[in-house]
Amino acid sequence: QVQLVESGGGLVQAGGSLRLSCAASGRTFSNYNMGWFRQAPGKEREFVSAISKSGEYTDYADSVKGRFTISRDNAKNTVYLQMNSLKPEDTAVYYCAAAGRYLSGPDYYTIRSYDYWGQGTQVTVSS
Repeated sequence: QVQLVESGGGLVQAGGSLRLSCAASGRTFSNYNMGWFRQAPGKEREFVSAISKSGEYTDYADSVKGRFTISRDNAKNTVYLQMNSLKPEDTAVYYCAAAGRYLSGPDYYTIRSYDYWGQGTQVTVSS
């Protein structure tokens, strides 16, 4: 089992920044690919960003490219999502997820690829 706990969400004005953190425990963190997803009210959960076990590979949804940056610190068992130039449409509950299997390309975007999920942290961007 892997336990994931997100933090760093909150209320911010459009154009502002937030940094989300996801702390992992229970298994060897560096054995897991990590992803960030989000879910807005009335919408399906969607892919935001992902990072490979070593951190060498990262990917982003088109809607956040150039504004969000994913990173990880395997020594601290933590994955981060730096969110800049936030927009009201970024408002959602943000979830981190862990995948122990090998992932390639589109696998990173797929909810089913991930074995463990956090409880989520609310991000609200006001206009």
